[in-house]
Amino acid sequence: MQVHPEVAAALAAGRPVVALESTIISHGLPRPDNLGIAREIEQAVRDGGAVPATVAVVDGTPRIGLDDEALREIAGSEEVVKVSVRDLASLAARRGTGATTVASTAHLAARAGIAVFATGGLGGVHRQARDSWDESADLGTLSRTPITVVCAGVKSILDVAATLERLETLNVGVLGYRTDAFPGFYLADSGHRLDWRVDSAAEVAAVLRARTELGTDRFGLVVANPIPAADELDRDLHDRTLAAGLVALSRAGVTGKQVTPFLLDFFHRETGGASLTANVRLVLNNARVAAEIAVAYAGSPAGRPA
Repeated sequence: MQVHPEVAAALAAGRPVVALESTIISHGLPRPDNLGIAREIEQAVRDGGAVPATVAVVDGTPRIGLDDEALREIAGSEEVVKVSVRDLASLAARRGTGATTVASTAHLAARAGIAVFATGGLGGVHRQARDSWDESADLGTLSRTPITVVCAGVKSILDVAATLERLETLNVGVLGYRTDAFPGFYLADSGHRLDWRVDSAAEVAAVLRARTELGTDRFGLVVANPIPAADELDRDLHDRTLAAGLVALSRAGVTGKQVTPFLLDFFHRETGGASLTANVRLVLNNARVAAEIAVAYAGSPAGRPA
């Protein structure tokens, strides 16, 4: 791996660092706005007192922290592929360039020694998974990766209840950040309750310290941070769009990894861009909260380098 000098220096000094995924830049946001938004996300981390480390694979080399040239390539090139953990070795061997998913970002960030990671929404169990066995690699990766992921729950296009069951089975803890409800990405409340709530970054840091002391830090931890109420989609619009999108999905015969991009694009078109605006705002909010958590954890003995 190649660790950006700023990120390496911060990690060596025990200063707070927040990992960021790159798939949202290459595949989740429209060009050319995606480059500016990527910079906004990094700035939100800086404003919170931490160093941003956007993760990607460039010319076969996993990079932890991107310079401006690499960020431009990830944002602007049509040749950038979406890469999960299982794809990393193949892409590296072929010296390809790829944007990392939640799973591969978590894997690489943890290997670099980064404890906190901010993203938009976590992948999960897809609807009709009993027949398709379609489940995001994010869940399995978090079951064996020592990292804390700040996200706005999972996208409502997924099976939220099944995803929460899988997280429990895989020993991945879930904390509601200032909420008792599991967020639904575009919505602050998915309708599912959580067992554990935290109300500050200091409380999250305390949980991280306890995980280290108890030896449960080899599993991932999800900090479910709801989209601010002022930024969430109108619930009626959301529900109508979701129902129509699922019908369109079935008629189009879309399956597998194409399901999520198909439905996200459907939401974007049918909501007149409102879903995209919500997406950007929730990611920025997650970046700010992740920075606060990284700062609180870096200030504790468990967050300092050995």
